[in-house]
Amino acid sequence: MPDVFSKQERSYVMSTIRSSGNRSTELRLVVVMKREGITGWRRRYRLTGKPDFVFCKERLAIFVDGCFWHGCPRCRNIPATNEAYWVEKNERNRVRDRLITRSLRDKGWTVLRIWEHSLRFPRRVSNMIQRALAASRESRRMESRPAGGKLLSVAVTNPQKLQNYMACR
Repeated sequence: MPDVFSKQERSYVMSTIRSSGNRSTELRLVVVMKREGITGWRRRYRLTGKPDFVFCKERLAIFVDGCFWHGCPRCRNIPATNEAYWVEKNERNRVRDRLITRSLRDKGWTVLRIWEHSLRFPRRVSNMIQRALAASRESRRMESRPAGGKLLSVAVTNPQKLQNYMACR
């Protein structure tokens, strides 16, 4: 099926799609977390991969992946026009998602990825977040016990980096 838009019109339509503040993903999760009384999260926090939500204290990063853009195996719909491009685009996105997840986990973060279609079940999503927060808090509690009473000293070269570091402790 041919595209209903010209090349310039399609380019304009695609440029209006935002990577943050999407009603179908992030804003729906904001509503879920507020309704369930989940607090302590930040948005637009500067962290590898730009997570949609960050719980600094618990070191939990949440990504809300759109089913179309991230190639959800359950409800992905590949456009008939330029199909090869979209298959490759979804694969690149999935590879990038795996690299970001691995990178954050290597840095001690817990990463939670939520599919857009999962937001249809707000209680299930909120339970998943609360379990991840509880596990992260327990892990942090175990790590915070003194090991030999040693103190770490850190040289401060960039006050902004120190502020970001302290916000996530």
